[in-house]
Order: sequence, then C-alpha cells, then structure tokens
Amino acid sequence: MCATCGCAGGERIRHQHDDGTWHEHGAHQPGGEHEQHRHDTGQHVHGQTVTLEEKVLARNDMLARQNRDWLRARGILALNLMSSPGAGKTTLLERTARDLAGELVLGVIEGDQETALDADRMRAAGCRVVQVNTGTGCHLDAMMVREALTALDPPDGSVIVIENVGNLVCPALFDLGEAHRVVLASVTEGADKPVKYPHMFRSADLVLVSKTDLLPYLDFDLARCTADLGKISPGATVLPVSARAGDGLGEWYGWLRQWVPAATPR
Repeated sequence: MCATCGCAGGERIRHQHDDGTWHEHGAHQPGGEHEQHRHDTGQHVHGQTVTLEEKVLARNDMLARQNRDWLRARGILALNLMSSPGAGKTTLLERTARDLAGELVLGVIEGDQETALDADRMRAAGCRVVQVNTGTGCHLDAMMVREALTALDPPDGSVIVIENVGNLVCPALFDLGEAHRVVLASVTEGADKPVKYPHMFRSADLVLVSKTDLLPYLDFDLARCTADLGKISPGATVLPVSARAGDGLGEWYGWLRQWVPAATPR
C-alpha cells in the first residue's frame, strides 16, 4: 500500500462533456496521508510505517462506507473491476456496454496512471465516463472514487463499473464502496496467478478467466487455475470468458443481471 509501495498523490479527475471536451480537476489533499510520506536516508522505523498504513486504510474505509451509503440510497450497483495490466478489462466492458445497451445504464470510472485512452474507448461504446489519472499512484482509493462519482453524476438504478489501475497487489487493499469485486485473470498471464497473488483473488466475488479464445495456442491449465481459485477463494464464482469470441459472456451477463435490482453492498 502507499506507505510501502511508494505511490503518492497527484491524481487528476477528468470527465467529458457531451461535446467530447474534457474537464479536469486537480489533485485532492485527503488529510495529508499521501503527501506526508517521508523516506529518511538510511533509516526505517517499522512501527511508524505500520501506524501510517493503519491510518491510511482507516480513513479510506470511512470514506468507502460513505460511498457505499451514497450508492445504496440511489439504488446504484457499483463493481470494482481489477486485474493486472492487459488482462482485458476495457475490452470486456466495451463488449458488455454494446451487448446490454438499452437494458442497463452503464457508467464507468476509469483508473490509469496516465492518458484517457480507455475512457475514450468506453465513451465510444456509449458510456458516460470519468477518467482518474493517478500519476505515480498504483491504485484508486475511496476519495478518488467519491470525486469521480460527483463528476459522473450517475442516474438512480444505474450500474457503475470502477475499472481500477492494472495491478494485482495494492488495489486489493482499498475498499472503494463497491458492492462486489470482479477480478480478471487472463490465460496469457499463466495459471499460477491466483497462488502468487492470493489476497487479490481471495477478495473477489467473481473471477473471470479471460481471453479463453487463446487457449489452443497457450500452455495454460484451466483445470489447475480453477482448482487453485476454489481453494483460495471458495466463495467466488469462476467464469471462463472471451470478450472477442463471445464465449461465456451469457454467464457473465447473467451474473451481472442478478445484482442489478438489489444493488446490495458487500
């Protein structure tokens, strides 16, 4: 997390107007935890680091509860979508937005260190989008999501997908106020990712094994990956999918539909 991985503030909240132009907000100053990091040469006090970690997470959890209450009051379903870079989060969301157009009102909060490339893709797919650029930060936090929700202004009863920064470590630690956590594990990454990054997969409500159309060309043991996921996160649903070929998308849409009416927080 922030006290140990070195990520800092400097994030920018960007959203598009109907004419396609961007409006940008500067970095927030959430109580100073991010801004007060110190790295004294030759000295490291473990107790101070742990205390700072606890303070950062405690403040984040408080804000996440407020986000969750805000979303629940409006009947909005929020999903925290996480994976390593390149696992196919944006491609899955593009296909989902187009396939379910007219059925779901889908808004997206895009988290990336830089650029609005993914936000542009989602806007082209028909979604209202807010881009959050984290700069050197490696994850979204509850304050960033709160500001993004204000900019996005989602309608009651809609679905918000928070596409987190590509990273299998820090995003797992930060509650954003989501109702459910969805983690992608692409077959191009290898079948061992659940055992290498157990905290991420242990926190998942749904694991999508993505890019399955590439299985004939890879040495990927789907049975092993599924078995490992069953041990690490026995409560999670596991679905193999291919956003490009369409395999498994019916099951993904079915999982999504079952939560839309209730939008029950986790």
